Amino acid sequence: MKRDIATISLLGTSALLFEAPGEMELSVQQRIWMLAREARAWPEVREAVPGMNNLMLSFGRPPHRLDELQMRLHAAWDAARPLPLDGRIVELPVVYGGDAGPHMADVVAHTGLSVDEIVERHCTPLYPVYALGSHPGYCYLGGMDPRIATPRRKVPVVSIPGGAVSIGGVQTGVSASAGPSGWNTIGSTAMHFFDPAQDPPALMQPGDSIRFRAEKVIR
Repeated sequence: MKRDIATISLLGTSALLFEAPGEMELSVQQRIWMLAREARAWPEVREAVPGMNNLMLSFGRPPHRLDELQMRLHAAWDAARPLPLDGRIVELPVVYGGDAGPHMADVVAHTGLSVDEIVERHCTPLYPVYALGSHPGYCYLGGMDPRIATPRRKVPVVSIPGGAVSIGGVQTGVSASAGPSGWNTIGSTAMHFFDPAQDPPALMQPGDSIRFRAEKVIR
């Protein structure tokens, strides 16, 4: 959803949410990353977590001068320049269709494209990681071809496996662990996205990019 102005809302007494103006697009997200980098250095900020077109700030204790902090946040946003997209590029081998992509037929029915056309359009872009969320290691990606956009499912699936590659509206993503989903699963990858024994535990970070490669297509 497009916002005309930046807004700030409180999340209890120990956090706030800054919502950026504009569309959900890479240049806005790059400014969010820059804002997060600056806010992490502020003494009252415990954590700065980029989201989709937003930034959550949490505090060790409730700020004494909330109005001043809000003014500083607005000023920092106005001054923020897009952080360069210079992270790693990770290629993910994907098995498309069949048991690995049980909702491929629904995407075919909605778009009118063939399985091969959907796979080609899904594999062509380089997808920047906008943010991490939903569950540990999950990547919100930008850059999907709008011709394969498919509405989320009316009835969510109770559980999809980790590594499920899915389409939900104008976005695509990869499930980092098993769990419920309202997206359309079109394939699967064996890549692991989250390991608590590693530092950092998430494989991908905002500013990294993903490219999907068709390892196998089951029609």
